[in-house]
Order: sequence, then structure tokens, then C-alpha cells
Amino acid sequence: MENRPDEAEFRAWLLARLGEYLERPVEDLDTAVPFAESGLDSVAALSLCGDIEDAYGLVLEPTVVWDHPTVAALSRHLCACAAVAARPAPGAH
Repeated sequence: MENRPDEAEFRAWLLARLGEYLERPVEDLDTAVPFAESGLDSVAALSLCGDIEDAYGLVLEPTVVWDHPTVAALSRHLCACAAVAARPAPGAH
């Protein structure tokens, strides 16, 4: 069975990326505060989607950051996406 990230790993990774984009320590970030209130703009949100694809191979719509607007919500969503991506295709053996 393939080892895929869990919600806690996604959360830690997202906090680290958000800290880099906002130039703030991870300890100052709250997983329940919306990205927009944290100061993440649309350009950084789009870049974050690209980072997720690069790091985890998950291709996401650019609106995912606004559809799941907190680190906690996006972590849950990414975990669900990773679970779906890890399922074998129908008819695969």
C-alpha cells in the first residue's frame, strides 16, 4: 500500500508554505483563520496550488484555496483528494 500524507502532514506543509509566502513564523499562523485574512493574495494562492501539485501530484482548480479558505479546511480537502487519487482505477488489477 502506498504511503500517502495524512491531514496533519498536509496541515504542517501548508503552514510552512503559508509562512514563506507571508514572511511570518509558522507559530504566528492560525489554522482556522481564512487565507485572505492572513494576507494571502490571489497570486500567492495560485502559486500555492502549483506547489501542491509539485509536492503531492494533486492537480487542483485555482479556486480551491477560496473554496477551502483555511489551513484546516484545505488540509482536510487535500487528504480526501489524496485518498481518491490513491484508489486504483476501475478495472485495474
